[in-house]
Amino acid sequence: MHTEAVSIVDHKIQVIEAKEGIIYLVGPIRLPVQLDGEELIFGWYCWLLCKEKLEDAGQIIAKLSAVNLAEMQQSSVLVYGDFAGADEAWIRMHSICHTGDIFGSKRCDCGFQLHESMRMIARKGAGALFYLANHEGRGIGLFSKAMAYLLQEQGYDTVDANVKLGFADDARNYGDAIRVLKTLRKKQVSLITNNPKKLDALQAAGLDVTDRIPLWGDRSEHNRKYLETKVERSGHFAASGCPNE
Repeated sequence: MHTEAVSIVDHKIQVIEAKEGIIYLVGPIRLPVQLDGEELIFGWYCWLLCKEKLEDAGQIIAKLSAVNLAEMQQSSVLVYGDFAGADEAWIRMHSICHTGDIFGSKRCDCGFQLHESMRMIARKGAGALFYLANHEGRGIGLFSKAMAYLLQEQGYDTVDANVKLGFADDARNYGDAIRVLKTLRKKQVSLITNNPKKLDALQAAGLDVTDRIPLWGDRSEHNRKYLETKVERSGHFAASGCPNE
């Protein structure tokens, strides 16, 4: 192991205690992002949940290099502006969507929500987007989501498709993301979401959430039923002036 590599990363790793083990948070890393023709600078963090506590960066590097992390999902967060110190900051808890975020699928509104929330945070001047890698398909995983899509093509909505495959409608957990959020910011936040479960999770953890910012858009013939199911069956807040959007 190269001692120079250890010295570079050592002061960039924070250790966060969690119920399930230890969260290692690495960052911030300067991340220039092209958004609407403008280059914006975000600070990027990534975190990893481990069962054991390692003493220093050298042990962490040695341990992780022996594990194929490419086959595992790790979550991360993009912060913008003075996230820790700003009086007001907007945050988004965004669940990974392989098809919508990467391929631009119109079966959902996830890709739109990802990029629009980044724009909203940048316009606000301070905020953070948490990208939650173990939330694919509302927590059922990518392969299971593919099977759920097959059921949806036969008329099942997103809730029934998950349930018919033996999963809960929504199996997502926000515990680790909330612990990272509490590490990065001690002040109040406003949450960008249409989902009351996300709002409830933050408030139940004792966070001072002063406002909820709605995020509707990109409605089309391909995701009409998906968006209606969010409101009618999953309890999402409806878009203002349009109860079925």
